[in-house]
Amino acid sequence: MEFEFVGEVIEWRGPAPYLFVPTPAEVSAELRERPELSYGWGCIAAHARIGETDFETSLMPRGGTYLVPVKVVVQWAEDVGLGDVVTIGIRVAERAT
Repeated sequence: MEFEFVGEVIEWRGPAPYLFVPTPAEVSAELRERPELSYGWGCIAAHARIGETDFETSLMPRGGTYLVPVKVVVQWAEDVGLGDVVTIGIRVAERAT
């Protein structure tokens, strides 16, 4: 499964060194329909791309959507900060049921 969307970089006040990009409602809905994609607690392993930077991450369920963590190394490489609007691609591996 692959998705590409535009989203605003947000901050979640939790114990993580990341900013996040929420998935759009239609992407979140499609992911929720596929519980077999989760490796636990609703998290889904994914490959992501912002600009020219590829990275491995996990989509995290939060408030009816999924959050895509933007690692600090990606923030630096792509000059991404809180409130920026980015185009992000994600690829989720199909898991055997």
